[in-house]
Amino acid sequence: MRKISLFLLLLSLSFNAIAQDYRKTDSIVADTVKDIRFHYKQLIIPGILIGYGLWGAESGQIKSFNFQIRDEVKESIDTKVTIDDFSRYVPAVSVYALNAFGVKGKNNMRDRSVILATSTLICVGTVFGLKSITNVERPDGTSNDSFPSGHTAIAFAGAEFLYQEYKDQSVWYGVAGYAIATGTGVFRMYNNRHWLTDVAAGAGIGILSTKAAYWLNPYLSRKLFGAKENKSTSLLMPSYDGKQFSLCYFKTF
Repeated sequence: MRKISLFLLLLSLSFNAIAQDYRKTDSIVADTVKDIRFHYKQLIIPGILIGYGLWGAESGQIKSFNFQIRDEVKESIDTKVTIDDFSRYVPAVSVYALNAFGVKGKNNMRDRSVILATSTLICVGTVFGLKSITNVERPDGTSNDSFPSGHTAIAFAGAEFLYQEYKDQSVWYGVAGYAIATGTGVFRMYNNRHWLTDVAAGAGIGILSTKAAYWLNPYLSRKLFGAKENKSTSLLMPSYDGKQFSLCYFKTF
């Protein structure tokens, strides 16, 4: 239970960071560069989450906490659920769904799609890289690619994406996205597929991947589309099923 309390504390820090950032925003900012320039404070929350996960790989005490939580969860498991295979995509897909229903986000279709694709590439690349290096055994013993949680990373990357696109409309979009992402991480532990340290690190990687995508977006947009305004519409739709990553590109003129 101490482990769960720590996780909830870290989650509350994330929500507090959202609320503080929202209070600082007085109006909708059209220019991404002005809205999410790099600042070291933006590294605090994801840094804590990733650091905790990495520390857990070396700390015997944290490993023992992992086992305690696994044992507590196993006692209450009747049947496994697969909702986490779908919920990880909900925050990111919600950005396009809201726009389709007339709720305008910060960026147009082209820019937000580039941001999402960049975030997914960074997130998936980091997750697979760490999985191959760490070789942590899953709680159910099926494989040695437990750390970090890819499902959780994708979910939190989408939650940060939803927050950044719609925080100027309402902070509750971001809160809902982070709640779904948190639920995804909880179900990964409930299904005995990940340790708490895997989930914490995955959350940090997901958040940081999307922040990095926004920082890189002005540079990538100039390289991909040039300085001249392009009135065509482009859509990059990445997907990740836990084993394979795919990227679809659509363009209308």
